[in-house]
Amino acid sequence: MKSKIITFLFAATTIAACTKTERIQIVENSVLKIAVVNTDQALWQYTLLNSGKTFSFRASEFEIDGKLCHASLISIKTNDKPIKLKNGVTEYAFAGNLKNIPEITFKATFQVSPDNPIVKFRYELLSEKEHRLTKSAGHDKLNYLNVSFDGFQEVKEIKFSEFNEMVHSFCLSERSIEAKHFADSVRVMGPMMIGTDGNNSMLVAYEHGSQAPDKFVEFCLKPDKSITVDAVKGNYYQDYLLSKDHSFQTIWFETGAVAGDENLLAANYRAFMLKYMSQNLESRKPYIFYNTWNFQERNKHWYKKPYLADMTLERMLKEIEAAHQMGIEIFVIDAGWFEKTGDWQPSLKRFPDGLKTISKTLKANGMKLGLWFNPTVAAVSSNMLKNNRECVRTMNGSEGKPFPIWETEESYGMCLVSPYRDAFANELIRLNKELGVTYFKWDAIGQYECNDPRHFHGNDQNTPQERLESYAFEIGRSMCYVVDRLAKECPDAIVDFDITEGGRTVGLNFLSSGKYFLINNGPYFFNYDIPFDRKNGQWNIFFYPGPARTWICRTPLTFDKWIPSSLFLTHYLPDDPYENQSMAVASLILGQNGIWGDLPKISKEGIAFFGKTLGMYKQVRDDMTSTAMIRDGAVGGSPEVYEKINPENGRGAIVVFSSHAGSYSYISKNKVDPKFWATSGVKIQIDKAGLTRIDVEFKTAEAKIIFFGVE
Repeated sequence: MKSKIITFLFAATTIAACTKTERIQIVENSVLKIAVVNTDQALWQYTLLNSGKTFSFRASEFEIDGKLCHASLISIKTNDKPIKLKNGVTEYAFAGNLKNIPEITFKATFQVSPDNPIVKFRYELLSEKEHRLTKSAGHDKLNYLNVSFDGFQEVKEIKFSEFNEMVHSFCLSERSIEAKHFADSVRVMGPMMIGTDGNNSMLVAYEHGSQAPDKFVEFCLKPDKSITVDAVKGNYYQDYLLSKDHSFQTIWFETGAVAGDENLLAANYRAFMLKYMSQNLESRKPYIFYNTWNFQERNKHWYKKPYLADMTLERMLKEIEAAHQMGIEIFVIDAGWFEKTGDWQPSLKRFPDGLKTISKTLKANGMKLGLWFNPTVAAVSSNMLKNNRECVRTMNGSEGKPFPIWETEESYGMCLVSPYRDAFANELIRLNKELGVTYFKWDAIGQYECNDPRHFHGNDQNTPQERLESYAFEIGRSMCYVVDRLAKECPDAIVDFDITEGGRTVGLNFLSSGKYFLINNGPYFFNYDIPFDRKNGQWNIFFYPGPARTWICRTPLTFDKWIPSSLFLTHYLPDDPYENQSMAVASLILGQNGIWGDLPKISKEGIAFFGKTLGMYKQVRDDMTSTAMIRDGAVGGSPEVYEKINPENGRGAIVVFSSHAGSYSYISKNKVDPKFWATSGVKIQIDKAGLTRIDVEFKTAEAKIIFFGVE
């Protein structure tokens, strides 16, 4: 990644060589403190104040000019004016010269919140003279950090990018690490490692993304119970230049600790994800979304029409009317709203006034406009292609043939790890200013798509494979670059990235800027080895109303332990009858917050049910978003119960699903607010301790919903 060196102000406090007994305090608040110690054992230390537990982080090792360089520092300085970020986080830093190469400056930056123990940090190498990062052994030689997990009886690898073929979705995976794994120096992907002894718990994580087990960064377990975080591939390319115009900046890392068990650690990390990880706070709000794509697919596969047959002003206005009555807040027009990719102008054939009436109607109804994009294509006749011809994606020197984009003009693939990314960001900013677009759905960004030597991921001196790996490493960072540029100019903007297929950059990296579109229609026929007509048939199985689709979509809700489910948009079908609608609403209010389907065909009663129920949800959704899910029973079981009650005030919801007729009882884990609203067939009792007993009766497969703390 090419980046300009940023001038940084440091205080006059300087220690010429920082001896083994000297410490430089970087930050101390009510939760933690960070200090530089600069010894052979540790560069800096994190101390949890309420327990006094200290974790030491050893300095990084880089291969520079063919020699391994340990980041032992001289002339350490701290910044005199910490930077206050818009999410309430404060940024601190220290810097020093490398002892072995004094003209190279090593800078460490920390982002610390006022009341959360999770800290973000990254490193940077800056130099006035030319030096180069090298790979004398033919692979990345970069050790980011080392920290001890000795004393923790339980250690786990937490994976966020494991693609589960059964549900055709990325799902949470937690895997236990035993003593033998340390003894054998096993390497695991993460991106998070946690350790706990019940009294103290800590985590280390890195912000990057790829589908497991495709590792770009890894944790290496050591026999002494320490863990190192090492580069694997693509983190830099051979002879990466350090100079006055180019620095090397690492990915972000995270660490934190609590005086308690794993659940307390997860709760604090979840709060960090919601409030402090990202500067783009709009992406953290639990809006209710509608997307046109499901009806477009019905046109194609049910009605044998083109995908864009009803992509018209008249149809969209009918959908907006129904969506407003149902309580939808963000209305997303999917693929086909545009004339051509790259220039991203509305199709005047389908929308004669260029979406102005739609934008005006949405605004009048208190709704926001969202649009679909493939950020990596530009149409053959577009000005975008004409002005960025050198940014076309190539593989081994070939740019390939242009290809159609959802019944619109053929397009070339564009490299987002190139100057083109700024041109694309400018288009998004323009659409926000001109049409009020605030939601941007990104689709079809693959991880391995370009090895061109003219871009930001290598040059003619690097092998095609090395350039491809560099592209795959950098694509997530370029995506965040575009989102952050957009959000800086347009603070109300939200970007989500469609990860409904495997092979995409999935992890903590993109969540620092946006959110994910988790599930499209779920598994295909071939996920279950079912024969079908691949050429002419509809691939999706769970495309119809009923309980099966909701089972699939609820399965990845286990992410909610660590990452709020509101960051994983998933759409449910609102079709009649009531039983299906009850399951759809009960599922989406658990945080995935999405609806799609044929809205004008929903009955008046169905629309009224959505409007009433989502109105109740809006009263307590902030409480539900801030609270981790409790599930009792298996997905698809009877009963399958979810509790999202804020323990601080008793506000939230409990939902009960059943696949069979029968009566069931559930007693809440948390105290509830005595004010409640429930669907039919529910009996509520609240005991002296404030817990509720819920008795439900099912006559068929459906869901029961109870909101607490609503008027």
